[in-house]
Amino acid sequence: MSLFRKRSLRWKRSLATAVVALLVSVPLIAEEAIDLSVVHRIRQEALQNSRVMDHLFYLTDVSGPRLTNSPGFFNAADWVVKQLGEWGIKAHQEKWGPFGRGWTFTHFSAHLIAPQYAPLVGFPLAYTPGTNGPVTADATIAVIANESDFAKYKGTLKGKMLLLGTGRELAMSVQPLAVRRSDENLATLTQPVVGQNPGGQRPPGAAAVGPAGPNGPGGGGANQQFQRALNRFLADEGVAVVVRIGGGPSEGGTVFGQAGGSRDPKDPVPPPMVALTPEHYNRIARLLDRKIPVQLEFDIQARFLDDRMDSVNVVGEIEGGRKRDEVVMIGAHLDSWHGGTGATDNAAGSAVMIEVMRILKTLNLRLDRTVRLGLWSGEEQGLLGSRAYVAEHFAAREDMKLKPDHAKLSGYFNVDNGSGKIRGVYLQGNDTMRPVFEAWLKPFQDLGAGTISIRGTGGTDHLSFDAVGLPGFQFVQDPLEYDSRTHHSNMDVYDRVQRADMMQMAAIVASFVYNAANREELLPRKPLPKPQPPPQQNGAAPAVPAAGGR
Repeated sequence: MSLFRKRSLRWKRSLATAVVALLVSVPLIAEEAIDLSVVHRIRQEALQNSRVMDHLFYLTDVSGPRLTNSPGFFNAADWVVKQLGEWGIKAHQEKWGPFGRGWTFTHFSAHLIAPQYAPLVGFPLAYTPGTNGPVTADATIAVIANESDFAKYKGTLKGKMLLLGTGRELAMSVQPLAVRRSDENLATLTQPVVGQNPGGQRPPGAAAVGPAGPNGPGGGGANQQFQRALNRFLADEGVAVVVRIGGGPSEGGTVFGQAGGSRDPKDPVPPPMVALTPEHYNRIARLLDRKIPVQLEFDIQARFLDDRMDSVNVVGEIEGGRKRDEVVMIGAHLDSWHGGTGATDNAAGSAVMIEVMRILKTLNLRLDRTVRLGLWSGEEQGLLGSRAYVAEHFAAREDMKLKPDHAKLSGYFNVDNGSGKIRGVYLQGNDTMRPVFEAWLKPFQDLGAGTISIRGTGGTDHLSFDAVGLPGFQFVQDPLEYDSRTHHSNMDVYDRVQRADMMQMAAIVASFVYNAANREELLPRKPLPKPQPPPQQNGAAPAVPAAGGR
């Protein structure tokens, strides 16, 4: 061997030794520790001894619907506190406000009287008055797109049953109402949206339809201003009842509807407003289009509740051990709209979180950090309850002045996309959470969960935490019938909730909570955001925390 080759060989050996020494000296990223024995116990309790449908029953069949500050909402809040207490979990109702006036209805009947009799399917829109007994009157149609249209109808609407809009053609449904996510769909979710902030989403509380649509007032300030003007005009004209088409992505007797008026006592009170199933609405519209007189009868008992303008969130807590000052939070919104009993939106999420607390307490698991449950009110009006809670305890998004507890919250996990099973989790733009969630989801791949999406998702309470730089996450779920049939409709009832999916969700969330509570470090965070202007409110003053509790 030549001298050059010997020196070359010695140099390569020295380099290899140095590389090995370097690799040994560089600390490797620690793999997430998972106690599979505990995960197994959680799965067994969630899947074999589930009580999640019992919780759903009390929230829906007994207390539903649960419009914020309605009797049903407060009944549900009282029941949750009582149930958690029976399990030995500390719970209370924490006041925030102002929310605005409550509203409820206790009777609704609707009939086509002439030219032939037929019962009509529908329900009253929230924050509109009753009829003070049965009212029968002639029907007419008005197409009012903006304030300039008021002049066309001035002086012609007194005492009328007013249909707002000409109806619409209903296409035959050729797609299944219920769907589960395919492998292709889940693969798509793992890809970032090019050119979009991965944590971005539409503003909370933004409505899918404008003020003339089936769901009443919504959208931005201009829409709200027009809705107030329209309500004032219709009241001044003496309209007997306003009828809207309660249409949505599917028909077949389904009625979609939210609010017609405002919860703010300073806003004008419209005439009684109802949403009818599109099939019934279209029949009336066709008759009127052919100049055939139509008579309708409505009997609505509805009232505003002005005795308490503040609302409450329900808070429950299992105290931790050696890191009890640090907190892991879970939550869902307890409130609902009123067409059904608020089952998939969002008694399902609330029942899952109640079940998670039961599982953790029943198994008496070691929890280093405190686990806290938040069931929110006012979500349907713009995430108001969770925003008020976050502002009170952590930081207000408007000024980003951090409170001491901001540094002590590890993370918040939310369920609010119906009753479909968990298929994964949205990172909300926080890619540092990817290896954590990969490890936590691995034991649940046999139950269909494993997708991790860098994308953000919107429209629910995790945004209140994310908005102030706290790790807040919403799960990827199977849609089922949520968007097609149950969301804000008369079909949002117990029967549309899938029991096996609810059990799977409870198992996964309970495992996530256990892992987060016992993880050595807090969950990694994104950089703190800058202060943000307050979002548009739908019909009341911005929510601010109120001292005390109920």
